[in-house]
Amino acid sequence: MTVRDIQKQISNSGTRQEVRKRIIHLFMKEQPGEGKGKFTSRYNYYVEKLSDGKHIILTRPANLKNGFDFLIRVEDIDFSEGTGRKRNYPKHEDIVRDLKQKKQMNIKTYKRLYELIKRVYKCEDINPREFEKLNFKTGFPVDMILSVIKWFFIEQDIRYWNYSGRNMFMSAIPSPETEVKTI
Repeated sequence: MTVRDIQKQISNSGTRQEVRKRIIHLFMKEQPGEGKGKFTSRYNYYVEKLSDGKHIILTRPANLKNGFDFLIRVEDIDFSEGTGRKRNYPKHEDIVRDLKQKKQMNIKTYKRLYELIKRVYKCEDINPREFEKLNFKTGFPVDMILSVIKWFFIEQDIRYWNYSGRNMFMSAIPSPETEVKTI
């Protein structure tokens, strides 16, 4: 397993194509594998450091082993919610569920968070000072949510470039304007 710390190299700024190109160029530096199992080339990329010191890690190859696909993991976080084996990789529904809870808890603060999510969607880097006062008494930390969403967007732009890319996940994120439903 090769570990690379690239936190300073990956910006979300620019166009979708520019962001996608940065990631693909990084992956193109990987050494090819020579078979299955121990002969597979494997990589962990430390791409973000969160305010609590934990990291967002991209793991390649991903479970499905599709081309440039990668798995987004969060160090020392269990997304399984006690429903089975521990899982340090979020699924889209984990993030959407968390956002629904935040919206239900405090719609005013959620509106500010949603504006930041839209900026990440538009390929903008977010300064941590812009969200450090967005505190929710429920769910995952805001910096983790924004970082995971960023990487979900990038991952979808790579896998589904000729289709809707990041639009698929953005359409699942609860808008502040829609009715808050009990979870």
